[in-house]
Parts: sequence; C-alpha cells; structure tokens
Amino acid sequence: MKIVYYCQHVLGMGHYFRSLEICKAFKGHEVILVSGGASMNMPVPEHIREVSLSPLSMDPDFSRLESDSDFGTVEQIKAVRQQVLYDLFLCECPDIFMVELFPFGRKAFGFELIPIFEGIRQKKLCPSRVVCSLRDVLVEKKDTLTYESRVIVALNQWFDALLIHSDAAIVQLDETFSRMTDIRIPVVYTGFVTPRPLKNDRTAIRHKLRIDDDSRLIVASAGGGKVGFVLLNAVIRAFDKISLEADAYLQVFTGPFMENDAVRHLQEMGTDRIVVSQFTPDFPAYLSAADLSISMAGYNTCMNIMAAQVPSLVWPFSQNREQRLRAERIAEMGGMRILEDADLEPKHLAELMTRNLTERTRPGYSVDLDGAVHSLDWIQSWMETQRNN
Repeated sequence: MKIVYYCQHVLGMGHYFRSLEICKAFKGHEVILVSGGASMNMPVPEHIREVSLSPLSMDPDFSRLESDSDFGTVEQIKAVRQQVLYDLFLCECPDIFMVELFPFGRKAFGFELIPIFEGIRQKKLCPSRVVCSLRDVLVEKKDTLTYESRVIVALNQWFDALLIHSDAAIVQLDETFSRMTDIRIPVVYTGFVTPRPLKNDRTAIRHKLRIDDDSRLIVASAGGGKVGFVLLNAVIRAFDKISLEADAYLQVFTGPFMENDAVRHLQEMGTDRIVVSQFTPDFPAYLSAADLSISMAGYNTCMNIMAAQVPSLVWPFSQNREQRLRAERIAEMGGMRILEDADLEPKHLAELMTRNLTERTRPGYSVDLDGAVHSLDWIQSWMETQRNN
C-alpha cells in the first residue's frame, strides 16, 4: 500500500510524534508523512518519506493562523501549501489518505484538505480511501451543537473510516463527542499509541548519566515547551528540599518550543545534579531509567509514562479539559498523581517527590498500548475486504 499521512501540529509535539509512531508501524508499505508545523528534524525509517509544508501555526488564542515571516505572509503560504498538497496527490496516487485530527480539529486547515477530499469524491484525483486518525479526548468548543454538526457532515461526506487511538476500556470518544450514533462510517478503537522502551534502556541511560542504581533519578518535562515553565521552575526549586538518604538527580527537558528567556532562566538554576536540556529523541528511554516523572499530561507523555511503568506526578494543562480527563483515568489505575496549582509550592512539592522516591514501586498498567500496530492490522484487513467486494 501507499499511504499519505497528513499531520499539522500547532502547539506541542504530541500530534507529530503520535503520527510518526503510526507511520513507523507501516513497515513494508510506502508512507509519505506530510507535516505542516515547525520542523522536528527527526530521523525516520526508510519506508517513510517526509514532506514538510511551509510551517503555519495558531496564535495563543487559537483564533487565527500565524506564519514565520521568512516563508511569506499567511495567505502566500496557504496558496503554496494547497498547491503542493494537491500536486502530491496527483503525482503519488495513494491507496490511503490518513488525516490526523481533522475534522474534529484543525478547521483552519480546511483550505488545503477540502480540495483533496473533493478531488477524490469528484474523481479528479485517484480513489484514495480517507481515514481520520484521532486521539482519545477532544477539547471543548464554545458552540458544541454547531461544532458537532459540522464534524458529522464532514465525516460522513468525505471519510471512509475513523480510527480512535484509545483503549475503549479507559476512555471513549462519546465522553467528549455526543453524536457517535450519527457517524455512518466504521469506527475503530485501536488502543493507545506509544513507543515501548527497550529492555536495556534503563541501564544505558543511567550509565550515560553516571548514575548508579541506588541513586534516584527524576525526569521533569513540559512536552513541546510552549506551556510548562511554571511546572519546571517549581520542580527545580523543590528539588533542593527533598529529603532522601540516597543521592538524587534531576533531568529537565524544557521542550524545543519554550521561549529562549525561559530556557535560559531554568538552565541558570542547573547544578552538578540538575541538568536542563531542551529535547531528546530518547525521551521514552529516560522515563524507563527514571524513578519519578513530573510532567504535563499530554497524550504522548502519558502514554510514555505507562509504557515505562514509572511513577508520575502530572500537572494538567488548565485551558481545556483534555489533559485532566486523561490524567484522571490513568490515576484511577494507580501510579499517577494529579498536581493542583497549590501543589507546586516548593516545600509541598518536595514532600510529594520524596514520598514517591522513597516508595520505589513501579506501577503496572492494564491498558492497550499497541495502537500503532492495531491501526496497521485493521487497515490491511479492511483494504483486503474492500478489494474483494
């Protein structure tokens, strides 16, 4: 099969890395990953070819598109992107067009997606099957009725299947989308999507950091970094107040999109036991090596936490319900504790950190984390059925 997978990230890295993990599962097939956000410069397997559109993002209020002036105005970039994507379809003629999040989100990017959908429907483009690739929880909208009506019309008009990357035993889409019964295309729960740490990751990372197994390692992170400075600042301030007999070390990842001034402020707080870095492609390995993770509660980080089976403290993004709902469900299984704003007071946070590091128990999660492989298996089976009908 030839698959074109479209992903547009605008705030953090989660959408991109989840998309990349799904694309990795399609080994043996030809995958073209179309990305439209800030470049991540990640190595990809040989079966994946990445096409980077001129980057566009949303303003902090998610009300309008923004561009990097080096690429031109928003309208200029939109025109170029639309043509590049359309020409890609004319040239490649994929069997599958997988679209991350749209139409449940990314409405502002309909300018380049809808011409593809209409081209397929009107037989101006090859008859690709269109699949929506969706995470577990949706953010709330101001006008829910209008939003859900628009989503239903788009799904039933342009899409052939909906893959929800969640374990239905943990969280189902109908908790944040009320019109599931109006969807007329196949709806499939694939399980959560995340890479799994390797067996020797813990040993390798701790050796790299020169930390013995009796010492305690805390990994603090803020996803992409556009939000999360408050959390990381609190963690560093609390670190000096933890009370342990064993040596303790703190590895901080700010994320590549944190403001430079904020990164410098955190780096200036570094010591021989506090290391502040912006990003690592080996984040799941670091969690495997850690005795405690402290982070936001985005999809990818939560899945990494469960895959690594590391105790965690999470501070959900407060602007919408998405991260808190996910964190609450995981916390019910044990091993994860939700931090409230008051918990970020350094002395209190230090007490919470000390408690987790003293217990040294790693949680076990009974949850399906093989969503990438299940996505591949379902699409292969589905396409075979389509050919036989």
